[in-house]
Amino acid sequence: MVHTVPSAALRGIEAFPVQVEVAITRGTPLIQIVGLAQSAVREGRERIRSATAHSGLRVPGLRITVNLAPADIPKAGSAFDLPITVGILAAAGQVPPDRARRYAMVGELGLDGSLRPIRGGLPIALLCARCAEIDGLIVPVANLAESSAVEGIAVLGATGLDGVVAFLRGEGRLLRDSGPKLGQRPSAHLPDLRDVLGQESAKRAIEIAAAGGHNILLRGPPGTGKTMLARRLPGILPALDLPRAVEVTAVHSVAGHLPADGGLIRSPPFRAPHHTISAAGLVGGGPEPRPGEVSLAHAGVLFLDELPEFRPHSVELLRQPVEEGCVRLVRARASVNFPARFLLVAAMNACPCGYYAGGNERCTCDPDAVRRYGSRVSGPLLDRIDLHVDVRAVSWKDLSGDRRGESSRRVARRVRGVREVAAGRHANPCPNSSDSSAGTPLTNAWLDFGQLERFCRPGLEGRRLIGDAMDRLRLSARAYHRILRVSRTIADLAGSDTIRAEHVAEAIQYRSVDRSRIV
Repeated sequence: MVHTVPSAALRGIEAFPVQVEVAITRGTPLIQIVGLAQSAVREGRERIRSATAHSGLRVPGLRITVNLAPADIPKAGSAFDLPITVGILAAAGQVPPDRARRYAMVGELGLDGSLRPIRGGLPIALLCARCAEIDGLIVPVANLAESSAVEGIAVLGATGLDGVVAFLRGEGRLLRDSGPKLGQRPSAHLPDLRDVLGQESAKRAIEIAAAGGHNILLRGPPGTGKTMLARRLPGILPALDLPRAVEVTAVHSVAGHLPADGGLIRSPPFRAPHHTISAAGLVGGGPEPRPGEVSLAHAGVLFLDELPEFRPHSVELLRQPVEEGCVRLVRARASVNFPARFLLVAAMNACPCGYYAGGNERCTCDPDAVRRYGSRVSGPLLDRIDLHVDVRAVSWKDLSGDRRGESSRRVARRVRGVREVAAGRHANPCPNSSDSSAGTPLTNAWLDFGQLERFCRPGLEGRRLIGDAMDRLRLSARAYHRILRVSRTIADLAGSDTIRAEHVAEAIQYRSVDRSRIV
């Protein structure tokens, strides 16, 4: 007789159902796992034997065949240890088969029978909530907090195999979690914008970037506060609402970056990879595709410090995520989509020695070196960055004075107000967004072409300014559309329903890299 235990596996940040089928027959004692099980799944045979022995249970000395259905989809990871073990015990009469069939389960077994955390607890819980034929989901206790964020499914946490067996026999209980509650965002650890002395124009650009979700490039000499500005940007972004918090937590769960007993991620993520990062590390990939830094920064900030030092091939892979808000990885057996709607913040010097923008008298680079350094960042990528900001050296008066700027909390209130206005103005999802991001409120940076014509049409004087800028700076159509989006955000910050000429003029001035390339 074949006994079945429901489980699940991951494909991208989504889970798909897997039925663990177990049959025990006469023959040479062994555990044979089929159904395109990869090495980590097959190695579970030794973990199962040791865990059952330490838990006072027994694996029959017969031929045990385990099939992971559907058999034509690869299965990877160690999360099948628990359902395979329970299936074997059910087939051996040590666990009630009917009870085992009604509970989905995942978990890695230690040699002593303990349950260790697995990746993707939250996506698996989302899948199980849609399955009416199961009564609940059993997960390692370390995955209980994240999995309990899903409504419509009873999630139970177990510390070891013996506890799961006792529960299925009706002799014990498993742990429950009330589920995360979205209260105030934990912001005590976030750096405050007040710490940045001077740099009022750069702080203004950071506020515009946060309010509209616009990508920004900070260019200037070393020590001017570019990194300080970037690291304070998450503190002025709105906290994640429940649907987006679930989405972001799912990405980090699949990547294996959630801490033990970690619940929903409440603050917008901030990712700052080193410039030696590989292409797969940046956009995702690998034999078993996992999210890269662009997806881990979803709904938050991706900071690329020293942008020209990144490998050109890796940086050019950002073009599609920046434009579409997702990463599509295609493999021979399957394709996966990872959300990647992030706010890109890049920082760079103007030349190899760093001081070209701070005054030519300090710069030691010849014109060819300056030109080669700037060409490390391609025009197509710069064209996708909305705000180009020159960050000048800070004066001694600003550094030594007692006057500080606005706090992050005060700026965040304005940013939140602009985003609420934008969400109410354009309620339809962006057609270029990934499915996982569809239906979420838009920032001005993600307006489609039809919405641009409807919401971002400036007056006659503003159109004249844009026309002059297009001719003099030789801007592309993409740059034109991004100027319109930035103008809309500036108008929202000013509380204006219409885009006036001064809003357009400020948006145009943020194309400093385009101006510098004009001979």
